[in-house]
Amino acid sequence: MSEPTATEEKRIGAGRPSAPDREQRVREIIETARSKRPRFKDSQINMSHGAGGKATQTLIEGLFVPAFESDALNALGDSGVVSIAGTSVAMTTDTFVVKPLQFPGGSIGELAVCGTVNDLAAAGAKAQALSLAFVLEEGLDADVLRQEVDAIARTAAEAGVSVVTGDTKVVERGLADGMYVTTTGIGAVDPRAKLSTGSLQAGDRIIVSKPIGEHGTAIMLARGELGIEADVESDTRSLWPVADALLDAVGPSLRCMRDATRGGVASALNELARASTVGITVREADIPVTPEVNGASELLGIDPMYVANEGVMVAFVAPDAADASLEAIRAVPGSEAAVEIATVVAEPPGLVLVETAFGGRRVMDLLAGDPLPRIC
Repeated sequence: MSEPTATEEKRIGAGRPSAPDREQRVREIIETARSKRPRFKDSQINMSHGAGGKATQTLIEGLFVPAFESDALNALGDSGVVSIAGTSVAMTTDTFVVKPLQFPGGSIGELAVCGTVNDLAAAGAKAQALSLAFVLEEGLDADVLRQEVDAIARTAAEAGVSVVTGDTKVVERGLADGMYVTTTGIGAVDPRAKLSTGSLQAGDRIIVSKPIGEHGTAIMLARGELGIEADVESDTRSLWPVADALLDAVGPSLRCMRDATRGGVASALNELARASTVGITVREADIPVTPEVNGASELLGIDPMYVANEGVMVAFVAPDAADASLEAIRAVPGSEAAVEIATVVAEPPGLVLVETAFGGRRVMDLLAGDPLPRIC
């Protein structure tokens, strides 16, 4: 069979879309799919429904939000905000099923307090009261329970929040991995906060308060599943000092905040891009990751941007407030390495794109699976 002539090659090539055209078509397909509310059609729940990625989004937006329709829920924030007697009050709840119960840098008790305090902080509210519910497994060592009660009391005192009510249930041996903890928190929204998940505008800057991925990595190392040893501790901590510093420094120029837990920073960016119908361009070279976390992520075959954190605030600020925001965050102990990693753009709406170290671009979508189960 003879080779095609130059004329034939041109004719064949004419029917193929160019690389930019193919990229544009892929983006259009993704944009169309993501502009629609997900429909929950799964026949069973699996671990990915709790991972903070696509399956979680489908479960929440396709089942829970339509069933419990409300303005506060529709905002899909870290906390719901409602008006009570003329006061804007933020409320959030979270259940913690982390395994193991204790890990380098924290434990389920510290996690339960900080996770709830941080969700309120992302809504611009300082936690004022917590409820606390335990599900305890028959056979749990009483000393372990005492340790976690002490951890909760100590962490709550450090965060300036009181535990005011709670509940305890006990289940049969083998049904709860020792204990599960649920915390609910409330706090009045700070008058300096004018935050909205739909407020992002082209030109806005995106800042992370510290290096990412440490909590999820610490959990996996504590399980001994990676076959490596590394000095990585969970970053479990209260983020109210970061939120307070931002509100004081830039006030109305602070568009929104996000506590980057399950699904990591990548999920937070995707959620806000969709909520504001904007694009986000991330500069891969600017993402702060320690060598230890980067090495563990390489072994797992995942991007650190998808690894959970428990002490990383993602702040979305107006362009003229970026420098002041960075200065304010870096003045908070533990956040000295805060850095700007991304810019909000008008196109493509709802998508997060990464400018790679090699000069290309790729889509940073929500994860479809669950690479790190039971990390919070």
